[in-house]
Amino acid sequence: MAIAYREWREGDDLALLEIWGGPETVQAGQFRGTLAPSGNSPWRRCIVAEDVVDGVAIPVAAAVVHEASLHPERLWAYVEVARDHRRAGLGSTLLTMLRHEAAQAPSGVSRLRCKVEPGTPGAAFAEAAGLAPIQRSRLVVVDPAPLKLPVFGDGSESAATDQVEDLATGSVELSDVVGRYYTAVHGWDSPGELSVAAVQRLFLDDLSGAHGAIVLRAPKASAFGHGIAASRKGRLEGFAISYAAATPGADGGADAAGAGAGGSAGPTEVFLGHEPKLGADEARAAVRDLLALIAYQHPVMLELDDAMTALRTVVEPLLESGKAHVQGSETLVVSDPA
Repeated sequence: MAIAYREWREGDDLALLEIWGGPETVQAGQFRGTLAPSGNSPWRRCIVAEDVVDGVAIPVAAAVVHEASLHPERLWAYVEVARDHRRAGLGSTLLTMLRHEAAQAPSGVSRLRCKVEPGTPGAAFAEAAGLAPIQRSRLVVVDPAPLKLPVFGDGSESAATDQVEDLATGSVELSDVVGRYYTAVHGWDSPGELSVAAVQRLFLDDLSGAHGAIVLRAPKASAFGHGIAASRKGRLEGFAISYAAATPGADGGADAAGAGAGGSAGPTEVFLGHEPKLGADEARAAVRDLLALIAYQHPVMLELDDAMTALRTVVEPLLESGKAHVQGSETLVVSDPA
């Protein structure tokens, strides 16, 4: 076996697809989309390994490393080798080449990270390469009526209306809370500065797939702390953003979050979170009440990271009782040590 290495060229994706076949994991399918010609805006380096037989070069492996505007403290990296060329050192060589390129990244960031599925060859390769898990993520489908519906205030319709509200996805108030929540639950891999415009683009505008949003507010008196001007809306304590298609999104109103979008019988993808300044009990109550509302009649699908403490405390008992289930396999984010 004579192996030669070169930069990625147009058409390599089709050549490699013939050799590789379909992706072995969801993560592999996602990362294949990042294989592209090297460039500097954004910074990316992509390398192809060819097996040269009788003077004919056949692409059999590829690797890419690139910067990310979101979560900029690490570089994304990916290596894939054809099944019949594994355990021959190609993956390790490509990873060494990626590390050499990473050392020259203009951002000065050189730590690598990737996503793998536990128990797969990719996870074993990452572990052997010194990449360790920094987060676990699961897609959880919650069945209809998993929790008792909450009672707001005196139980009247007006009390419920005061606290549960359909909110436009263009709301600056919603964008502020969503951005701060996302930052708070990603302390393990900081997203960097998130402006309102960035939050809108990632989670809330039409291109993100956002379909609607409902929010949970504290009672009106909380707007000013001592019951003064109690006619003002209470602070936003929790949010549920639904998406038009039930596919995992970035890493999220009322009827849209509860019913399959567009009348679909499948679960609706929902990004569920809370005001990060809430105490543990308040945060848990906020996400619990919203989940009870949005999943009362129709199933919903949530992306659940271990770092989402409040949401985990609500969802994990549902998993244990059979009122929710994990869809597909877990995903581990693995990284070079600090």
